[in-house]
Amino acid sequence: MADIDANAGVVGPLRAHHHGISVPDLDAAITWYHMMLGFQLEKRLSIAAIPAEVAFVRRGDFRIEIFEVAGAAPLPEDRRVPNRDLKTHGNKHLCFEVPDVPTAVAALRRAGADIAFELCVEGNPTAFVRDCAGNLIEFLQPFPDTP
Repeated sequence: MADIDANAGVVGPLRAHHHGISVPDLDAAITWYHMMLGFQLEKRLSIAAIPAEVAFVRRGDFRIEIFEVAGAAPLPEDRRVPNRDLKTHGNKHLCFEVPDVPTAVAALRRAGADIAFELCVEGNPTAFVRDCAGNLIEFLQPFPDTP
């Protein structure tokens, strides 16, 4: 195997910049991500080559790029259910680490979020919610330190 810096890979250092999603209503998605998760609108633009209306929403150093494309196919029902979505290749979900999943889910539920399900993975609380377009978002508590 070639000498590869375990922290850099072959392309050098990486830092998450954004995650892209497609939605049927750009304004509704901007509002949802602001109200539910505290993202702020950073920029709106049109991309004539697609054509699409696009928004970047940002929280801290992380962005979500939201596309509205006229005539796009709706999200299939299986893509809205975490365990069924795994049976289709492709990107699965966006995940955020939060200090306390049950507290975060309770706040999202009070705000009207669509909770897909809550579970524990090896004793670690995890939850999935759907945004206003059905895209899956996971919330994960930091894994406890292992001896």
